[in-house]
Amino acid sequence: MSRIHRGASTRSRTRRGLAAASALVLGTTLALLPTTPASAAPGCEVDYQVNDWGSGFTASVEITNLGTALNGWTLDWSFPGNQQVTNLWNGTHTQSGQDVSVTAAGHNSSISTNGTVSFGFNASYSGSNAAPSEFTLNGVVCDGSVDPGPGPDPDPDPDPEPGDRVDNPYEGADVYVNPIWSANAAAEPGGDAISDQPTGVWLDQISAIEGNDSPTTGSMGLREHLDEAVAQAAGEPMVFQVVIYNLPGRDCAALASNGELGPDEIDRYKHEYIDPIAEILADPAYADLRIVTTVEIDSLPNLVTNVSPRETATPECDEMLANGNYVEGVGYALAQLGAIDNVYNYVDAGHHGWIGWADNFSASAALFYEAANTAGASPDDVHGFIANTANYSALVEDNFSIGQTVAGTPVRQSQWVDWNQFTDELSFSQALREELVSQGFASDIGMLIDTSRNGWGGPDRPTGPGPETSVDAYVDGGRYDRRIQSGNWCNQSGAGLGERPQASPEPGIDAYVWMKPPGESDGSSEFIPNPEGKGFDRMCDPTYEGNPRNGYNMSGALADAPISGHWFSAQFQELLDNAYPPLN
Repeated sequence: MSRIHRGASTRSRTRRGLAAASALVLGTTLALLPTTPASAAPGCEVDYQVNDWGSGFTASVEITNLGTALNGWTLDWSFPGNQQVTNLWNGTHTQSGQDVSVTAAGHNSSISTNGTVSFGFNASYSGSNAAPSEFTLNGVVCDGSVDPGPGPDPDPDPDPEPGDRVDNPYEGADVYVNPIWSANAAAEPGGDAISDQPTGVWLDQISAIEGNDSPTTGSMGLREHLDEAVAQAAGEPMVFQVVIYNLPGRDCAALASNGELGPDEIDRYKHEYIDPIAEILADPAYADLRIVTTVEIDSLPNLVTNVSPRETATPECDEMLANGNYVEGVGYALAQLGAIDNVYNYVDAGHHGWIGWADNFSASAALFYEAANTAGASPDDVHGFIANTANYSALVEDNFSIGQTVAGTPVRQSQWVDWNQFTDELSFSQALREELVSQGFASDIGMLIDTSRNGWGGPDRPTGPGPETSVDAYVDGGRYDRRIQSGNWCNQSGAGLGERPQASPEPGIDAYVWMKPPGESDGSSEFIPNPEGKGFDRMCDPTYEGNPRNGYNMSGALADAPISGHWFSAQFQELLDNAYPPLN
């Protein structure tokens, strides 16, 4: 489903994203106890995470306020060595010797009780790179307890009720388990190990709203899924994940996931697809659910990477850029669904191997902002973005980083990285969030990362970097992502389940999710007639030798695949065998 498209080569670095993950990851969490009056900060925690590449590092710092609300903050610490901050985002800093002081940037100056803010920085050093032993927030020093102040605890931030609007819908909530997918998984040898995991419900045709007896959705329409979600919730917070996926001229860069609507059928999209979905989601019977929508994967980034005059252009993407129906459709979906109090819209944001190059990165963020201001939508209708939907890009590449040079050549010049600004989805997602905020989106937007098929475990998973004989040998020998080329997207051989769904795994990341149900095909490996409007894409053919979008490499696809969305047992078994973290 999600496509990987290489951008033009570029030597510029990302302006303020996190550096790529590297061989050494350090972390510490420190709790702050007040020694000053309660108005300063009765208690907080600081999570300090480091990606280190030997002579420099990137730090992610998250502050959680455990006491009374703050309006303005300054965080101070002392480095134990000669670390020197070179640039910092989401705050302003001063440094004198080992002493560092960071002040709020303005948009993040307020921290509610139990609220969080985060910032990051790059730094250089020599020798050792130990974490600071102590932080102070507004003069309050670390300790491990929280002083509630005099008198009884007023409980200023009680647990939210199921229907309350929250910052991160995944926090403190269960996530809906699709019984159709669960039954398919459990029927496979070893599948009961994951059949209780939550996955997305895909509405990829108008008929899917009512239920169309497809092999993966059965007879359950949207209402039936929502009714089941209410039953699973049993009065507790519950996230229901639904994929909005039926744009006119859908997926203009690939045939495998083409849809039922022609390029000009925007009115049908609005009134026969989005409006009925919105009407169902707004039913008071579902008001206590936290409904997370993934809005139109494989759409907006195509208008950046696969249009003329680029070599990767397709006539279909040129048409969708010219008629404006991708932007119009996404905007309309955001406006109608965003008007429902318990709906949380997450817009598809591609992935690092698609828009991670400098000439794609900011342009894509700007296009997302344009769509969020079209057809009645506003940026307030966007709760966040989702990366790597239905794709295979590794979450973190530990064995090499963008900042390294091997055998006299920067890692960025390796054939695999190919001048991309990122090597993995976590660094890309965190940096893209900052770029989106700089383009005009709210500072508290969150990111989702689809980890359903990006684990790359099994016997071929590298245990360390490759040989230093050349930069290509170093990167190819150490990369977890074992695809032939990062432009390959269809039913990839050797892929495995990734991190299990979880809330708030990293700063800026609302959740890891399995939005793409593992075991559902990306497309058929040969033409199969079907009534769903899905074509045959040679990228799903294991004998195909490629095109400009994958650098003219073999496709790396599995043989004997059914059409997209249909159950693919052989792929499911590979995902189990190559899961990372392992299932056992």
